[in-house]
Amino acid sequence: MSRKYPAPTLSSRELTLTWQSAALLLDYPDEALIGRIPLLREAASELPGSIAASLDQMIVELERTPLTQLQADYVETFDTRRRCNLFLTYFAHGDTRKRGMALLRLKQTYLSSGFILDDAELPDHLCVVLEYAATIDQSLGRGLMLDHRAGLELLRLSLRDMTSPWFAVIDAVCATLPPLRGEERDAVRRLAAEGPPEEEVGLAPFATAEFSPGAAPESDRTLLPMPTFPGAR
Repeated sequence: MSRKYPAPTLSSRELTLTWQSAALLLDYPDEALIGRIPLLREAASELPGSIAASLDQMIVELERTPLTQLQADYVETFDTRRRCNLFLTYFAHGDTRKRGMALLRLKQTYLSSGFILDDAELPDHLCVVLEYAATIDQSLGRGLMLDHRAGLELLRLSLRDMTSPWFAVIDAVCATLPPLRGEERDAVRRLAAEGPPEEEVGLAPFATAEFSPGAAPESDRTLLPMPTFPGAR
């Protein structure tokens, strides 16, 4: 990274547990997620107080809210609001060619680690970034989050203003990162005032053959795993 940031204040295991928990909690809620509540609660018990409290807040929401309601709320929150979407490059670039190139750079980072995504996933989805940071490369994954710090903060503030239960999860993620710098605060203010760019030109550059899954030799590629926890298997 070109900019220097303070080293993480959490241990490697604490970062893994926080980011993997957040990756699960920010995914579309289903029966599998409900079944992982005991695992999520066990993970939260190992984390510092404020982060544990944030994750526990969402876990309680999973327990007390009917699954169909959770699913409807999730779609209404993340799929219909530009300021609450989970695709990090969208905050900076909207649906523009610049976003397509940003997606290529993210995919190249994953490929450099020998990992590829499922064809249905875009590399800037926060759950994917969190899982990559937790299980593959903490330094590079943290760097990806820091590269999109302004978008993460706008997402956090937007969910807070909605009193969304998912606010607590983003709050936990942001707690693993350094405080916002002056230029990052300025970027958040601009995003809050103007929103993501609106030019709609598609994401065609993302399909460039050079960055397709076939770019890496078969023996060097592995599908990015679903979120797991140390010792869970």
